[in-house]
Amino acid sequence: MSQFIQYHVLCSYGPSNLNRDDMGYPKTVIMGGSSRLRISSQCLKRAWRTSECFEGALKENLGKRTKRMGLKIFDELVAQGAKENFAQKVAMSIVAQFGKLKKPKANSKKGKSEETAEEKKNKRKLFLEEMVIEQLAHFSPEEIQAIEDLSQSCLENNVEPTKDELNLLRAQHTGVDIALFGRMLADSPAFNMEAAVQVSHAVTVHSVQAEDDFFTAVDDLNDGKTDSGSAHLGEKKFGAGVYYLYICVNKTLLMENLNKDKALVKKTLTALTEAILKVSPSGNQNSFASRAYASYLLVEKGDQQPRSLSVAFLKGIQGEDILSDSILELNKTRDNINTVYGSCSKQHEELNALAGKGSYKKILQLVAE
Repeated sequence: MSQFIQYHVLCSYGPSNLNRDDMGYPKTVIMGGSSRLRISSQCLKRAWRTSECFEGALKENLGKRTKRMGLKIFDELVAQGAKENFAQKVAMSIVAQFGKLKKPKANSKKGKSEETAEEKKNKRKLFLEEMVIEQLAHFSPEEIQAIEDLSQSCLENNVEPTKDELNLLRAQHTGVDIALFGRMLADSPAFNMEAAVQVSHAVTVHSVQAEDDFFTAVDDLNDGKTDSGSAHLGEKKFGAGVYYLYICVNKTLLMENLNKDKALVKKTLTALTEAILKVSPSGNQNSFASRAYASYLLVEKGDQQPRSLSVAFLKGIQGEDILSDSILELNKTRDNINTVYGSCSKQHEELNALAGKGSYKKILQLVAE
């Protein structure tokens, strides 16, 4: 039976636009019949994965997420004296193991005897695009090192990689970002890895309508004698609220994904927990400075089937003390579910920054032990 760690987080953000839709508005969702603000799980995971606290703790065990690994191989080989056609063949052979290569459309030449500068530029662009894969691929540190070693060997021996050498790129790895958040390559399923962490969308516990902020900017060198108007007009969208976020970690799967390296699992869970509690998405931070630590955290640990507590907020919280009322409603719902189904965890810890209760160190101890 797998062991699960569940995080129930309440975090309050003032006026902000942390995660925008295609129109520039904060993302929303209809929940319990009312409009709520939303921060997508993808936005949250990227914020955690690229944060200083996460990267600082796990620097040696983080991979790269890119479509352009082929271009990196090509550039390194050419810089060491390889001919471009050879470097391209090596790069394409290697990255084709991780995803489907793009097939750029060539521009047809209409009977001109000489290529124009623009045509040469387009031809060069197409040449480079042939080494780009269609889908973002997550490369582990070990895979990146294996790629560098193989491309170097090809250069030294002036040969393209063999099928057996390419198969060896599928090494055991300790890429914690891949182990946590998974990797899915439809064209190369042998490289897939099931995510050990499931992350919900963060949703406000109360009804919210996004608002418009109309603003102007003044030209500092305009004395107002001939033109008293503003030099710029603009508009920003924003909203504010208390968000509920649910995260479930399959610790048993994480252990398998990291080759049963207990020390690395402990370090990974500690860094992830710190990021969850302290890191905010980066959207529009310069305009709103909407950085926040989690105000409340309930962590549950055990072998029982996990469950979210979002049902606590189907009816939006109302009143003047939304955060305190949200904490009460969350715990009431947890107790009621436990009454019906039995305890859904063996251990739990709470951190309530609003009331000054709980211990950050105890939280880290619980998730990492």
